[in-house]
Amino acid sequence: MNKRKLGNSKLELSAIGLGCMGMSFSYPPFPERKVMIGLIRLAAERGVTFFDTAEAYGPYSNEELVGEALEPFRDRVAIATKFGFKFDPDTGAQIGVDSRPLHIKQAAEGSLRRLKVDAIDLFYQHRVDPDVPIEEVAGAVRELIVEGKVKHFGLSEAAVQTIRRAHAVQPVAALQSEYSLWWRAPEAEVLPTLEELGIGFVPFSPLGRGFLTGKIDETTTFEESDFRNILPRFAADNRKANRAVVDLLARIAAGKGATSAQIALAWLLAQKPWIVPIPGTTKLERLDENIGAAAVELTPEDLREMDSAASKLTVQGARYPEHMEHMTGR
Repeated sequence: MNKRKLGNSKLELSAIGLGCMGMSFSYPPFPERKVMIGLIRLAAERGVTFFDTAEAYGPYSNEELVGEALEPFRDRVAIATKFGFKFDPDTGAQIGVDSRPLHIKQAAEGSLRRLKVDAIDLFYQHRVDPDVPIEEVAGAVRELIVEGKVKHFGLSEAAVQTIRRAHAVQPVAALQSEYSLWWRAPEAEVLPTLEELGIGFVPFSPLGRGFLTGKIDETTTFEESDFRNILPRFAADNRKANRAVVDLLARIAAGKGATSAQIALAWLLAQKPWIVPIPGTTKLERLDENIGAAAVELTPEDLREMDSAASKLTVQGARYPEHMEHMTGR
């Protein structure tokens, strides 16, 4: 698979990464652990060198899964994980954010142990903590880098001014935020800022939490604990209205001998050479499909057609419920 560098960092990664969250968190039913270990190892054998997890996914169990799966491949892959939430000690439920420097260092020690590594390749602040100046967060990660426990610093869902302030203390290697054909907000301010500062971009949910694959419509039902049940964009009437985006992808895909998912990923790759999407899956056929997107070439004419058609579409429904919106773009 082609390689890409995250901005000015020395992180050279496969053009398509693998988001591992859904293997044990947010999107049930979850396959057997040994099956997911096998899938992660098959991804590495197929040329994927970038794997994404977080202490919050479980909590902790997803890091343990990724750490065990990638132990035989440690010298040829990069693992990204995240800090910044606090959890109820009894239930494991998230009970807010916590990016105090001491907590960051404790989180790092836990992630190192669970991932079975000597250093974390990319350590993101999972969500901005309004009670801790970002300069203190960046300073704490800088100390971990000096100690050799972390290689690169990242932010997730951070606003432009937060990115600039953090980058002035410790260079930010990558920003991870949602970006796809049905969530293009980063194009206004975030992408130009990242380009200016030499920071890479890692889009999560590059397939719209599965919607852009064309496999979900207004009749689809999700398991009770599936995260999508609380997302306004996934209300049945909004799914019906938003099929126009999927239809656009399907039309382009038909002319390329590709799938809608591959076109959605190829579109992201075509936006900037320092973008590395991390689609998640629990199925081997979807893994191969996503990897195949790296070989799909969209011409300038294809991209103009897609942008023109997409500009006439209004995606219906907020991406998060109101009580969660305050945690993004700070």
